[in-house]
Amino acid sequence: MNRVLIVGGGAAGMFAAATAARNGCEVFLFEKNEKLGKKLYITGKGRCNVTNNCGSEELLAGVVRNPKFLYSAFYTFGSSEMMDFLEEAGVPLKTERGNRVFPVSDHSSDIIRALERQMRKYGVHIHLHSKVKNVSAENGKISGIYLEDGSFYPGDAVIVATGGLSYPSTGSTGDGYTFAKETGHKVTDLFPSLVPLRTEEEYIPRLKGLSLRNVRLTIKKDRKILFQDFGEMMFTHFGVTGPLILSASASIGQTLQKEGHLAAYLDLKPALTEEQLDARILREFQDGKNKQFKNVIGVLFPASLTPVIIDLGGIPADKIIHEISREERIRFGSLVKAFPFTLTGLGEFKEAVITRGGVSVKEINPATMESKKVQGLYFIGEVLDLDAVTGGYNLQIAWSTAYLAAIAVCKV
Repeated sequence: MNRVLIVGGGAAGMFAAATAARNGCEVFLFEKNEKLGKKLYITGKGRCNVTNNCGSEELLAGVVRNPKFLYSAFYTFGSSEMMDFLEEAGVPLKTERGNRVFPVSDHSSDIIRALERQMRKYGVHIHLHSKVKNVSAENGKISGIYLEDGSFYPGDAVIVATGGLSYPSTGSTGDGYTFAKETGHKVTDLFPSLVPLRTEEEYIPRLKGLSLRNVRLTIKKDRKILFQDFGEMMFTHFGVTGPLILSASASIGQTLQKEGHLAAYLDLKPALTEEQLDARILREFQDGKNKQFKNVIGVLFPASLTPVIIDLGGIPADKIIHEISREERIRFGSLVKAFPFTLTGLGEFKEAVITRGGVSVKEINPATMESKKVQGLYFIGEVLDLDAVTGGYNLQIAWSTAYLAAIAVCKV
């Protein structure tokens, strides 16, 4: 019986432990926290978006970094397999907008409990309050791990499932990157991803707390469009956040770090063409032709947005509607279709959903997640240089890579 040591009791670690034990391995799981699944508990605002209910090709399309590496993982164990596993483990699931899958209960704790039940059912030895200090290898082969208290656990295989640097309060403090470097692996540059973005303009903090739905965001470097999508976002005291912004950060984060600033535009009325919008504005103008501009235009926008739009629009707030020229009206419509702001940086790791960068996938076997440098050493989940957009894709990376590693260690 192979003796498998798993470092990290998050999503990837727990699932790998349950799968390896079910397939006949003796499994020991080490978690430095007082309980399992701390980051999983807060995922999806506590609801836990466990996967995206789509085919393998669509899963790959949601991956931003190194999607080809995941071909084998997603085709071997995709979202339908994970959904089947959870439902069989006693967690009914539902699919919401954007194919996002959640437990019917809307409680992430149900996912954690199901994984714990599976581990206990198959005899996983769970060690809490157990911080791993070193991964030990001799002659290019794994021999075991050392805990911080000095104790040594021998093993035939070690699976590193320590997560990244995001939400460090949950224990994601980069331990896996240290293990990787100490065993001769390359770790690519690390950035926060799926993270709020900081902005330059003084008028953005005036909008803090305002959520906008059904807007189109375009981010450009000079004239080149780097990102464009449609969805929901929110203004904060330092910039912008929300699902649309988090997805954008995954695509433009590295460029933003390098450039220092990027131009962003919101189409506040994407369902209308410029001509249709102008006709709508003209209708409001005709109905209130003797009123002041500020008292007419507000019907088009949320209350907190109106004064900012007026300030940027070039039409004096107290100007009488019938005195406004066609050129002024058209220019105002253009602002509505391209509300501008400047992105100046990424939020911090403590605000990030995931980490971009990690253990170089060039040094990992994509069919098994085993290191090409150290026999018996495996890396899974967020510790790898893999990341995806929001919508359950990042957790599916954890499940799929964990599955491949768990099956591989039992076949050795």
